[in-house]
Amino acid sequence: SKYSLTFIMVKSTIILSAAAMASCAYAFAPQQVLSRNNLVSTTAMQASRRDFFIRAGSTALVTLTTATINSSPAVAATSPPTAEEIERIKVGYKNIQYLLDNWEQETTVCRENGGECKRDADAARKAMGLRSTTDPLFQIEKVFNKVKYMEDIDMDKLEQFFEATEDWNTAMNMSNSMAFISQFAEYNPGGGKDEVLKYLNEAETQVKLAEKALKVILDCVTSSPQ
Repeated sequence: SKYSLTFIMVKSTIILSAAAMASCAYAFAPQQVLSRNNLVSTTAMQASRRDFFIRAGSTALVTLTTATINSSPAVAATSPPTAEEIERIKVGYKNIQYLLDNWEQETTVCRENGGECKRDADAARKAMGLRSTTDPLFQIEKVFNKVKYMEDIDMDKLEQFFEATEDWNTAMNMSNSMAFISQFAEYNPGGGKDEVLKYLNEAETQVKLAEKALKVILDCVTSSPQ
């Protein structure tokens, strides 16, 4: 991970700094008359110190290189979306279409045995992939990020694709906010069923914008260049 890599770099720097300090301390130490024994000892020390630098530097380089390769998310991010991920976009688009075609029915919840009915925007959040990790459009932005690596992508449509992903993100966030507010609008000061309906209608508007953006995205990832 990023923090593990930083720790390894700092640790390696400390090791090399300590070695350098030891080398400097030796260089400025009082010089002795080099007898044969001293010469052999000095030569061995220099060789030992040189080996230490080589081993420390090599170990640090290998460790850092390995950590970089293992921790870099770019390796996985450069692959195109799988067929299963493209299918998630298709299923998610159909779910949104169904929701819009049956908006009042899907956003109305009634108690059992003919109990009171009330409007509920939870279905909108589910269709947009905001309720569960099993929703087809859950974190679908990660799939969008892979589209540029598709070999058969129509390059003439890339600009439309990127604009559509921006529109999707905006509409998704806004629909989530409006749907969430609508669930509590009845109980807020000055609130009531009219306030619930107000924010629910705004959530519907944002879902329509999201559906429009997703249609463009789907067209880009499923069509081949002529």
